[in-house]
Amino acid sequence: MANVIFITGPTRSGKSRRAVETAQAWGDDVVFVATYRSDPDDAEMADRVRRHRAERNAKWRTLEAPADIAQALADLRPAPSGVVIDSLALWLGDRFDQDDASLIAAWEHQLDRFNAAPYPVIIVGDEIGWAPVPIDRALRRFRDLAGILGQRTAARASEAWLMVAGCSVRLK
Repeated sequence: MANVIFITGPTRSGKSRRAVETAQAWGDDVVFVATYRSDPDDAEMADRVRRHRAERNAKWRTLEAPADIAQALADLRPAPSGVVIDSLALWLGDRFDQDDASLIAAWEHQLDRFNAAPYPVIIVGDEIGWAPVPIDRALRRFRDLAGILGQRTAARASEAWLMVAGCSVRLK
């Protein structure tokens, strides 16, 4: 079984659906790691979260935005049969106040732990750099860091998939 699977693609391409479908084969002991911190004032995002929850197995455990994903997973009893992390861009956005080197090092540390885990891990990424170069400096930085973290994740994953219009393309 693959240890780390990376599923990436543009917005609304079917990444999360594909991740959940893949993880269903691992049974009821899957852990879903939601990297988004709830904002009570964002009704549209709350609706997105509700829809995503409805798409996955109700018996799965959910970890919401743990500071250290790998450590939170290691602390779980019983250990999961597999993990879905959705998404890398939301993880990045939650830590965007850190400098680039710290963010990259923190993600590399997570990847080390995911690759050493005794269960498979699916990481959902986001291809956000397919549009024109953003005018805003912070948006350019976010786009660049998301690309760097995506490249590093794909390089360390045993499988990498691109989702486009609901169709999957195997990258490796």
